[in-house]
Amino acid sequence: MKKVGILGGTFDPPHLGHFIIANEVKEELELDEIWFMPNQEPPHKVRTNSVPASDRVRMLELGITGRPGFKVETIELDRQGPSYTYDTIKQLNELYKQYSFYFIIGADMVEYLPKWHNIDELITMVQFIGVNRPAYELESDYPITYANVPDVAISSSMIRDRLQKGRSITYLVPNEIRDYIKEKKLYGP
Repeated sequence: MKKVGILGGTFDPPHLGHFIIANEVKEELELDEIWFMPNQEPPHKVRTNSVPASDRVRMLELGITGRPGFKVETIELDRQGPSYTYDTIKQLNELYKQYSFYFIIGADMVEYLPKWHNIDELITMVQFIGVNRPAYELESDYPITYANVPDVAISSSMIRDRLQKGRSITYLVPNEIRDYIKEKKLYGP
């Protein structure tokens, strides 16, 4: 059975923290693949000043080019409305019966799990992988496998803020993504 990790998010924009988490979880848990899954509409936060989904997908594609075992999965972008993990995992389990899915979440989302849509059913459908994030605890009453990743305090909002102020994002995103953002004039002042 193929073991696939799923890293969901807005990826607005994707940054090195996303790729470090994916790589570390893949290696530590010996997963076959990591699927980056940009969402349509996160149910837990309001999206503001978002770039189109096509740009977010393209940036992810650029970020994983030449990295075996990484791919972009757009299943949540193909649905309208909020991107509930329950609906996504249900659909993935129907489409890929020979796969075992591992849903990667940061410590901020571990704390939020009790509020997730259909969480009691969801925990029977997918294995959650919790990763540390600065200022959050990795404790839950739900069954979670923990993966140790380096603390990287980079966020998409920080990158958007730096771009709005005309500051550099070198070393915060892969060069290919930085060049794409510059070429397309995304997030700028």
